[in-house]
Amino acid sequence: MTNTAPIDLRSDTVTRPDERMTAAMADAEVGDDVLDRDPTMRELELRVAELLGTEDALWVPSGTMGNLIALSLHLRRGDRFLAPRGAHVLTHELGSAAWLAGGMPEPLSWDAGPGRPSARLVRSESADGGGYDSLRSSLLCLENTHNEAGGAVIPPDEHAQLVAAARDNGLRVHVDGARIFNAAVALGVQPAALTVGADTVQTCLSKGLGAPVGSAVAGSGEFVEEARRMRKMLGGGVRQGGVLAAAGLVALEGFDRLRSDHDNAARLATGLTELGWNVTPPRTNIVLAAVPDVGHSLEWLRGLGVLAVPMAGRVRFVTHRDVGPTDIDEVLRRVGNAS
Repeated sequence: MTNTAPIDLRSDTVTRPDERMTAAMADAEVGDDVLDRDPTMRELELRVAELLGTEDALWVPSGTMGNLIALSLHLRRGDRFLAPRGAHVLTHELGSAAWLAGGMPEPLSWDAGPGRPSARLVRSESADGGGYDSLRSSLLCLENTHNEAGGAVIPPDEHAQLVAAARDNGLRVHVDGARIFNAAVALGVQPAALTVGADTVQTCLSKGLGAPVGSAVAGSGEFVEEARRMRKMLGGGVRQGGVLAAAGLVALEGFDRLRSDHDNAARLATGLTELGWNVTPPRTNIVLAAVPDVGHSLEWLRGLGVLAVPMAGRVRFVTHRDVGPTDIDEVLRRVGNAS
């Protein structure tokens, strides 16, 4: 095992609050959010709603809770919902969509590209089966960016076509936008351009944006009112939540800096490719590498002081604000010297 300090590329959730963020947390104006709202928490929620183009938003402790609240309020028990194969709600939320929200998941193939079903497929899969004993489809879940597809993005025109296909067959639409700000930066659009027509959106403040904890689920005012009740039911109500919301407000400032994470991911992918690795060119900040033995490769990298994780049968590296170009060059140097 190397004595060199490790470079952590396991996730963009490993970031630590910087001095400005911790100062904002320490100075936050707070109140009891469960009783009569916390002022800083409310400021954050309104800011998220503005950025996502929705009427309102609700802070939640995690993206998984945000998705669960949305699915629970959209689905009736036994309803079928559609989601791209490998979507986070299908593979990384411990079955809560089925166990707690009561939905029957239907994975959609990526016939329009990595992580992206086509509008044609949504129409065909959501068509009414006709019989009273047929599954009732009521929801389409989209993921932008798609984690297991290596941070793949859905551009606004494809998003609009998917929403239209869902609407034509009576489906509501939920967007798991845990990394929607990455998608917006990669596409050069505002986040709201990627939520048009959706009923609800979840976004994460503690991934690439760098807050220590928290997500938000957004939608109509009526939805958020019910979501707040369900958040309490799930144990997600907080008291002086402004301490956490202040970090989220700082995280949202200047989210264009995510472009540097994308540049570092491209730098890493190019370097690994030059070293003979089979790497999928990244669209955002996630780099996937196909290797013969994922477990062996992860242990080998750990021995070099490079931390990564398995994802969809490949090695996943995620760039973030706590690693810069020199760190990426050091990763490539270590890998190259040991190859």
